[in-house]
Amino acid sequence: MEDKKCMLCPRRCEIDRTYQYGYCGESDIIRIARAAPHMWEEPPISGTNGSGTIFFSGCNLRCIYCQNHEIAVSHLGYAVSNDELCRIFFELQNQGVHNINLVTASHYANQLIPILQRAKGEGLHIPLVWNSSGYETVEMLRMLDGLIDIYLPDFKYINPQTAKDYSKAPDYPDVAKAALAEMVRQCGAPRHDLHTGLMTRGVQVRHLVLPGHAQESRQILWYLYRSYGNGIGYSIMNQYTPMPKMQSHPLLSRKVTAKEYANVVQYANQIGIENAYTQEGEAASESFIPEFSGRRQSH
Repeated sequence: MEDKKCMLCPRRCEIDRTYQYGYCGESDIIRIARAAPHMWEEPPISGTNGSGTIFFSGCNLRCIYCQNHEIAVSHLGYAVSNDELCRIFFELQNQGVHNINLVTASHYANQLIPILQRAKGEGLHIPLVWNSSGYETVEMLRMLDGLIDIYLPDFKYINPQTAKDYSKAPDYPDVAKAALAEMVRQCGAPRHDLHTGLMTRGVQVRHLVLPGHAQESRQILWYLYRSYGNGIGYSIMNQYTPMPKMQSHPLLSRKVTAKEYANVVQYANQIGIENAYTQEGEAASESFIPEFSGRRQSH
């Protein structure tokens, strides 16, 4: 008898998702909360026409400050069949988006792989982006080898205690380090189209600066630069948005200050990071958070 205990993610919750929900909050039926062109990714990802972004329901990390909490923990979304999801890929491609951007899809990897293979075989020719928290097993990522063109992972924490406090995942630093190494092995340094500037392949690592954690941000950037130099892309983000439930938190109840963010960016420059995107001005706003209606949206 086939063992159906789910071991896809580092939680290894061993739940049979054919009839139960895993730590991610999902069964084995793919559900999505939004599918639409998205303009708020890095410039070489969004370009002029947007990234064809599909937000998958559920999450295996479930950070306490998550700005997408509506889909991460509240079961918002609707089920899609393999045929329907494949059609969504082509609908987005036909709208002129520059890539298909799969957001927080790790817990559906087993179901997604044959769909991605089918879509590519039927003429999906724009890059596939794997947009994730970075909390993924190397075994799962190896299943994606040859299918994914661009990895867009977070690197959230390097301090196990921070990871435990905010995501109940003290193993996050070690897991993310191993996951990133596998992503780089598969896709390497960022490559861009010479004419459009759009990213066609490679790894772009995101780090969200958290209020009160500038020192940890510097430690993360030093680890990344020491390990990969300018062989990866960097995104240093200041868009942390304090959600209502964080109002009483001693650190996460406020936005990142201009001084904190400038300190982190200055450090990146000092150690030699060149391929970095930064955010200027007031990036921390709920206007940057997509509306999750549970329906597909177009231009």
